[in-house]
Amino acid sequence: MAVLALAAALAAALLYGAGTVLQAIGARHRRPVTYGIGLGLDGLGFASSLVALHRLPLFVVEAAIASSVAVTALLAVLVLRARLGAVERAALVAVVLGLVALAASAQEGASTPLGAPAELALLGAVVPVAVLGLLGWRRPPTEASGLVLALVAGLGFGGTGIAGRALSLGDPWWSTVTSPVLWALAAYGVVSLVAFGLALQRAATTAVAAVTFVVETLVPTAVGLIWLGDRVRGGLAWAAALGLALTLAGCLVLARYASLEDDPDLPDA
Repeated sequence: MAVLALAAALAAALLYGAGTVLQAIGARHRRPVTYGIGLGLDGLGFASSLVALHRLPLFVVEAAIASSVAVTALLAVLVLRARLGAVERAALVAVVLGLVALAASAQEGASTPLGAPAELALLGAVVPVAVLGLLGWRRPPTEASGLVLALVAGLGFGGTGIAGRALSLGDPWWSTVTSPVLWALAAYGVVSLVAFGLALQRAATTAVAAVTFVVETLVPTAVGLIWLGDRVRGGLAWAAALGLALTLAGCLVLARYASLEDDPDLPDA
């Protein structure tokens, strides 16, 4: 089961990374089919992340999802003929080593049940996140307001991960439709996607991606370790911390590859 969950987490990274490149090609050359396929891969990546979250701690899955930027960077080299410098190549190595350390240090297992009050609190927390996004959107379209929206996107993506980790199928399965966690999953997903798109219209891609990656990784990591029963293998807390640091550092260096639609430095395919 651990192997399957790890494979699902890596598959999510690959699917998200490939989806970004296809969306870039579709947007640049006005190819709606290509763009649509990219969105489809994003959907499959989301489904794969849910499979991984069922058995793996949030700090592993969220770091793997953030590492999709490394996949995007590699595909940008192969497909869009982008060029990676020595620093970017070192960042790719850091991401790989970080993910290996995280995978080795994680204790597999289902999450701790939240209970009805906590589930409602998770759903209710969507409201202040959405309000912060609304305030950022209503501000003048500056770099600062773009970073506020990036923060909201990170909180939204993080909330999606937390809800995905906490979600459990009811018996019968269709009773899950009434679960506050399922509705939180959907609400955080909508807020994050809208906020991320608006943030990219106001601030530099690198800055938006950096803020989003950090928040969507660190916040769920803390929540998972404190409330959801996520565990690190005995004696390997240092490996988990080092792996998280390496993965995030590498992702931040590669952050400009998070959105390639209008990057002037990349040649046409």
